[in-house]
Amino acid sequence: MRLHLVWILAQGECDVSGLAEQVGGALPAVSQHLTKLRLAGLVHARREGRRQVYLVSDPDVVTVVQLMIRQLADRSNRPPTAHRQGA
Repeated sequence: MRLHLVWILAQGECDVSGLAEQVGGALPAVSQHLTKLRLAGLVHARREGRRQVYLVSDPDVVTVVQLMIRQLADRSNRPPTAHRQGA
């Protein structure tokens, strides 16, 4: 869930309700994940009227997340490999 949230925020800023809708999660759960991501310094929020808008704190985080997503996508497109016995 947290990786998914960071991935969405890497595309641009979003508020909690928009994030919850995109990940298909409950608002309180998404809010708690965002709190953990803020404490880790991966995202930060700014107030926009009555709502909090979240964005990625560090551009390097975006690079790392993009690399991870690319690797996962590449793995899912590869045919399964047979594991050697005794290796």
